[in-house]
Amino acid sequence: MFPEPEAKKKTTKAVAPGKPASGQCLCGKVAFEIDVPARWAWHDHSQASRRAHGAAYATYVGSWRKRFRITKGENDLTRYEDKATGTTRSFCSGCGTPIAYARARSPHMVNIPRALFSGRTGRQPLYHIAIEELQEWAYTGQPLVPLKGFPGVVWQRSKKKKRAGDDPSALGRAGQP
Repeated sequence: MFPEPEAKKKTTKAVAPGKPASGQCLCGKVAFEIDVPARWAWHDHSQASRRAHGAAYATYVGSWRKRFRITKGENDLTRYEDKATGTTRSFCSGCGTPIAYARARSPHMVNIPRALFSGRTGRQPLYHIAIEELQEWAYTGQPLVPLKGFPGVVWQRSKKKKRAGDDPSALGRAGQP
């Protein structure tokens, strides 16, 4: 309601709410953190992300570069630069885990695979990039059922083809002229 005194205005800093979200590579040589909340999050179905991750799609969290920090193992990073697309991907040189993805056209942003974070990032993936490149073999939310005898394994039942003998209305008609 009342304006803050001038001295107080100068000492007030904008800080990210909560503690930073942290993550690491598979072998633990490289660790990082971002200030939360992340800028945005999305699923990337592009061929480049599929190949870089070896998966149907990659889910990324985007952060302002100034809010992203390598906290361990900066010397253990190796980079791949694709000059044709203006992108750079960073990987752990020990285990090969993709760590960061940056685009020349967005120099102030860095994109980090969501799966590397140990907790919340402040953003849920709401967007799909390159959805037209979605592969027909990718899981898209079909119902799954437990696989008998294999705890923790679920599968998608194939649709059964109806045979003439499977028609319930045909019961009782068998053998009739």
